[in-house]
Amino acid sequence: MYITILGAGPAGLYCGLLLKKANPSHHVRILERNPPDATYGWGVVFSDRTLAAFQEADFKSYKAITSRFVLWDAIDTYYRGELIHCSGHVFAGLARKVLLTTLQERCRELGVLLAFSTEVERLESLAPADLVIAADGVNSLARRTHEAAFVPRISPGTARYIWLGADKTLDAFTFIFKESEYGLFQVHSYPFSGDRSTFIVECAEDVWRRAGLEQASEQESIVFCERLFADELRGARLYSNNSKWINFSTLKCAHWHTGNLVLLGDAAHTAHFSIGSGTKLAMEDAIALANAIEQYPDLERALTEYELTRRPIVELLQGAAAESQGYFEHTQRFTTLPSAQFSFNLLTRSKRITYDDLRLRDPRYIEWVDRSFATCGSQTEQITFAPPPVFTSLALGGLSLSNRIVTQPSAERTWTAQAGAGLEIYGPLAVSADGRATPNQPGLYDADHSATLRAQVDSLHETSIKVCAVLNHAGRRGASRAPTASASLLDRPLVTGAWPLVSASALPYTPRSQTPSELTRDAMRAVIEQFTSAASVADARGFDMLLLHMAQGYLLASFLSPLTNQRTDDFGGSLANRMRFPLEVFAAVREVWPRQKPLGVALNCHDGVKGGLTLDDAVATAASLKALGCDLIQPMAGQTTPEASLPYGKAFLAPLAERIRTEVGMVTLVGGYITTTNEANTLLAGGRADLILMTPPSSRHATPQVKG
Repeated sequence: MYITILGAGPAGLYCGLLLKKANPSHHVRILERNPPDATYGWGVVFSDRTLAAFQEADFKSYKAITSRFVLWDAIDTYYRGELIHCSGHVFAGLARKVLLTTLQERCRELGVLLAFSTEVERLESLAPADLVIAADGVNSLARRTHEAAFVPRISPGTARYIWLGADKTLDAFTFIFKESEYGLFQVHSYPFSGDRSTFIVECAEDVWRRAGLEQASEQESIVFCERLFADELRGARLYSNNSKWINFSTLKCAHWHTGNLVLLGDAAHTAHFSIGSGTKLAMEDAIALANAIEQYPDLERALTEYELTRRPIVELLQGAAAESQGYFEHTQRFTTLPSAQFSFNLLTRSKRITYDDLRLRDPRYIEWVDRSFATCGSQTEQITFAPPPVFTSLALGGLSLSNRIVTQPSAERTWTAQAGAGLEIYGPLAVSADGRATPNQPGLYDADHSATLRAQVDSLHETSIKVCAVLNHAGRRGASRAPTASASLLDRPLVTGAWPLVSASALPYTPRSQTPSELTRDAMRAVIEQFTSAASVADARGFDMLLLHMAQGYLLASFLSPLTNQRTDDFGGSLANRMRFPLEVFAAVREVWPRQKPLGVALNCHDGVKGGLTLDDAVATAASLKALGCDLIQPMAGQTTPEASLPYGKAFLAPLAERIRTEVGMVTLVGGYITTTNEANTLLAGGRADLILMTPPSSRHATPQVKG
């Protein structure tokens, strides 16, 4: 087979040598626009898992590469003048130029033709080949030429970074966070030789502009960074290699091959440098492509198998990289966290590392995190031993919770009382008969039902569990049939026995739903009285805490969302107007609910529909609620309309809680399919939430089955 490879970076070289090694009869030619000794960037970093793949693919190049490695197993974080050390992370660094030279030599040894300083301006000018591999980087000529076939999508990042080198010897992957008169700067640095390190400086766009770096030359940028990080560099110098302040762009392609042309490495995809996976992904692509071509004689099937094999892996890494990139683009949000929570948040930012992972890697680090969490980051209060965060107590107003676990049982589960939760949520409880979602929904307006609550609350108090009531008015989602085993769908309107519905605007929830009446001002006052009356009953029945439901398309949420609030009076239009009625309800309940008992809000933070409520809106609403005396926010999302689409998954609501907690400074309760204490500890230790709503395990997994 005649094979032409565009680009002599790590991906192209490695793919070329693997193809030639697998079948010496292949004619493999690699074309590169730059000279053989030219490289942009400094070092590359690999994990131990990646090295195992290299060893299996080509042992000779693996030996040559690993013999030049700089190894380390720690991550150091400089934050608020403090050095935080965490070990147990195995990494290997190598000069990019050494990697390229090693792969070039191996290619020549196997008979791969290398043509450097060869500019390819048009694909049509290439000599005929059975297979063309585009390993020509993020600005790939091949991808641009066949853009309609590959359907690329490039998403530019919002931060600026510059890739520099330093004549400084490091023994750890090093993060530096430095406040300046212009704002926060951060450094990603790691060793790649005995006397050199990569030194990437990053900052937000507005910080970059305020610092005057928009107009700075390469040398002026180096001087600026040397001065800013003089304490950390300790006399070391910074160096440029065609270094410019740029935004990182994430590339995704709908397809990776067309005809006999296939994309490889950065030509097909990119992942943010903060997880160190660009070169790793490219070389693993090369392994997968070479294996597919060796395994399948039919070229189309080989290219299809390559794409099917690699795409899920790459997309998983890109997802982790996006999480990490988002963290570094908004690091300023987290600078209010104590040192332990800040560093833990940093280490777990991509969701690939958890509390239990770090406990295995560095038990002393986790012990320090636990002690800091137990003392709320206090430098003066010291304790020798501390429980994991999930089993740490929490004082919320005048309420003391024994741990951070929250449960909300469904009617058929009694799991929570046996699990030792610190708080149990009861409800939603309707504030009026017309505020019910279904005919059998319990409510505090019902004297018979509310009288039985006292005994239930008292029984939970005997197990040291505190109890929270959720007050709700269903609004346009009312008068629905209750889900059954045979019909589990929600919001099916009642056939008989329905009651009139109200909402912010006269819009039915589904095409089959009853059309609600637009709530009048007099009706608003009546609803406020219903909420305050229900709150008083909840207090009398012994509830320790109260949540007002302002989420998921119910009455109060229908005022907040522009999708459901189309009013033209003082309660519609701007966010400030849309908040008016929900804030009035909260303020009235705050007046009657005892101050020593926490009062919170379950708040929709995203509608999951274009043009709907956004997280920015939720942050503003949470700030207004805080000013009125709100003690806690439970972020929720979706269900404002049936068309909502959300990224459901493990702890999918955690980013919403983290944003409100860091920006508004509020206690947050987060749910979203959190099932293990490891997941809960990861969220708590990183300052992403304060309380965790746990999803009970299924009965077949709750208790181990022992056979004898």
